Amino acid sequence: MTDTTQGEPASSEAVARRCFLIQQAPIGSYIGAEGARILAEHASSEVCLKVNEYLLRKGEPNTSFFLIASGKLARVRENGRGDGKPQIVHVLQEGDLVGELSFIDGTPPTLSVMALGESTLVQFDSEDFQPLISEHPQLMFDFMRAVVKRVHHTLTDIATQQTALADYISSGGKGRQ
Repeated sequence: MTDTTQGEPASSEAVARRCFLIQQAPIGSYIGAEGARILAEHASSEVCLKVNEYLLRKGEPNTSFFLIASGKLARVRENGRGDGKPQIVHVLQEGDLVGELSFIDGTPPTLSVMALGESTLVQFDSEDFQPLISEHPQLMFDFMRAVVKRVHHTLTDIATQQTALADYISSGGKGRQ
C-alpha cells in the first residue's frame, strides 16, 4: 500500500478533487456539498494499491475507513483449499466506502479487502474524523444515516436472495411455482 500524502497538508486541488469524489459517491446525496467539503478537508491521505494488494485483512484491527476514488476492490474470503486464491464475495467500485463498519463499531473486519486492479482510495483516520462529531453533529448524523441505509439495503438484498434460494430448493430445483 502506497500512501501518497500522509503527513502533508492537502493542496487545494487535492481537497477539491476529494470533495468532487465524495459528492459523486452515494454518500454525497446524504451529506450535500457542504458536508462533502468538510469531509474532504478532514481526509487523512490518499492510498494507492496494486493488483491483488490487500487493504484490510480479516480479523485485524482497523482505525480508518476509505472511499474508493478509482479502481475496483473485492471483499474476499481467504480459503483453506491450498490454491491460495481468495473467494470473491462482493466487488466494490468507485464511490463505495470500505471499512466503515469496522471503523464505526470497532470490530475487526469479517472479510479481507483486496484490489482487483490498480486503485486509489481516500483515507479517513479516526483521529482526523473524531473532532467532526462535536464540530459538525448534523454532518455526522447524515453520514451515519447513509451507512445504516446501506446496511439496511444489503440486508434486504440478502433476505430476497435467501427467499429465492429457499423457493428453488423447496420446488426441487424446478424453479418457482
